[in-house]
Amino acid sequence: MSTHTATAQACPNIAFIKYWGNRDQRLRLPSNGSISFNLEGLFTRTRVTFDTRLIGDVLTLNNKKVTGQGLQRVQTMLDEVRGMAGTNLHAEIQSENNFPSSAGIASSASAFAALALAASTAAGLSLSEAGLSRLARHGSGSACRSIPGGFVEWQAGKGDEDSFAFSIAPPEYWGLVDCVAIVNSEQKTTGSTEGHTRADSSPLQAARVEDAPRRLELCRRAILDRDYTALADVVELDSNLMHAVMMTSRPALFYYQSATLTVMEAVRRWREVGLPICYTIDAGPNVHVICPQVNCAMIAEKLEALNGVRQVLTAPVGGPARLVSEG
Repeated sequence: MSTHTATAQACPNIAFIKYWGNRDQRLRLPSNGSISFNLEGLFTRTRVTFDTRLIGDVLTLNNKKVTGQGLQRVQTMLDEVRGMAGTNLHAEIQSENNFPSSAGIASSASAFAALALAASTAAGLSLSEAGLSRLARHGSGSACRSIPGGFVEWQAGKGDEDSFAFSIAPPEYWGLVDCVAIVNSEQKTTGSTEGHTRADSSPLQAARVEDAPRRLELCRRAILDRDYTALADVVELDSNLMHAVMMTSRPALFYYQSATLTVMEAVRRWREVGLPICYTIDAGPNVHVICPQVNCAMIAEKLEALNGVRQVLTAPVGGPARLVSEG
């Protein structure tokens, strides 16, 4: 047979305890562990076809051909898969997102998780969940967290072999929803990969990393106890710490926009009058507002009414990366 094909789908994820900074940039070994949940209903779907007729790798994203650095990152992962599978076939990769790319909604996480599963399967490999998580991490650190389902922890590990993600609770364990307030859907000018390389230039990063085990324990316990108040406290603290590191890096990184601050202030105000609600912000201007599912419709409506919010996406806790049928 001249072609070998597989299609996979993966959710982005939102981190409660953030990944920012690497001990090893090439292997994307993180400076600290992190905890997240997958975002059901938002996805990247990727089809990989290894074909004897191809003379080079071809990548299309949302029906647009990708070249340059974007293609090179994909080729690096494909080369790793080809090495494991003992093949030199080139691949055609067709990928699509149903949410904005490169805008702080973890599009690289879902993209490389889907690519890891589709490419390894198309190449005839059958990797364990930990093996897939490690492979996805090589493409984008947070992608390792989009391989398992539900609430997920990425252990920093001591090296490449033990730095992977695993589920700490299934999707149905706690009915939380991420209401993503989109204030800007444009591609950010400084990507996360570049941002990670700047982290250690901040005088605050060492303190952030040193305190990470304490925050991880608080977050893990809050999830397992379904303690929303404890979760909100540590989630907002951790988000603020990461952005403080970004703002004090050299050169400085400012992802907040005026509408970002509008949403943050509104969330704090609503919580003061008794709503169970908190915010967290990845490397971008958009605000992830975490609330119990029972409050989701009301919260989304309140967010949409805020000045500067263009759209609100809602996503409950999602499942693992999975293969989808070609049909």
